[in-house]
Amino acid sequence: METGLVYAVLLDRKGSGRELSWAEVKSWQPSQGILWLHFDYDSTESAEWLQQDSGLTTTAIETLSAKTVRPSVMTVDQGLILAMYGIERKSKPRAKDMIAIRIWAEENRIISTGRRKLLSEDDLLSRLRNGFGPRGTSALLMSLADLLVLRMCDRAEDFEEKIDDLENLLLDRGGAELSSLLVRLRKRTIVLRRYLCLQREVLGRLQQESLSWFDEHSHALLGEVIDRLQRHIDDIDTVRERAAIAQEELLSRTSDQLNSRMYVLSVVAAVFLPLSFLTGLFGINVGGIPWGQSSLGFIAFCIMLTIALAGQIALFYWKKWL
Repeated sequence: METGLVYAVLLDRKGSGRELSWAEVKSWQPSQGILWLHFDYDSTESAEWLQQDSGLTTTAIETLSAKTVRPSVMTVDQGLILAMYGIERKSKPRAKDMIAIRIWAEENRIISTGRRKLLSEDDLLSRLRNGFGPRGTSALLMSLADLLVLRMCDRAEDFEEKIDDLENLLLDRGGAELSSLLVRLRKRTIVLRRYLCLQREVLGRLQQESLSWFDEHSHALLGEVIDRLQRHIDDIDTVRERAAIAQEELLSRTSDQLNSRMYVLSVVAAVFLPLSFLTGLFGINVGGIPWGQSSLGFIAFCIMLTIALAGQIALFYWKKWL
């Protein structure tokens, strides 16, 4: 990797692209095609090249070299500074899996930087190798934005499948394990929704920018990407609402189970309270206890307790407490 370069691609404006060596990059001329350079921003060599040989403005260099960026868009003359996010791998989305790509774009050249390679970049490079890629700078930007959205929205579909499974599980059983799964799902949807909303705002602002090299077809594709983003944000909101309803149902079931158990314990306590009173009363060590000298005293006392218990149960049934 020379000068921190990850890859260099020359687009022939016909849908194909080929990778260039660093020597070919240095001899590149706009008449040859559109040049796309991607650097590792953490590399000292790439930082030096951006500062000394890129010919970019200070603002563009700072954005391309920044360790952390928020999704943003800015025009400088006829150039475009763009920062977007994508998903690094096919795992469950976490904050550290959301990877930023920083882009400087002008009519015949694109310079991008990132710390880790995105799946969307691989998808776009594969299209260029096979001759089905974008034909211009604006088309390349919109294709990349579209692929970023598609990769992120794959997670939205995963969340829909997950909430379906959890809802089916809720019908079968509940428990703390299911509750923790619902909490984790809601947290992940919050993470993804945040990035999707930021991406939507950036693309919406980009739609309002006026650049001579940004053609009508790319504007139309940008509108489609924004619409798709909004649909998936709505889908994520639906998943969050379903997860919240499932949590409420689970809490309601847990509460009902707890109330039922407390009810049984209360009935048992109510039944044995008078019996405990009577046994305690007859167990005091003083004279005058009924049947204290009778050989049938214990039997008589047990019969009295049985009659008291039956009376209590009958009273509970009459009051509809059982």
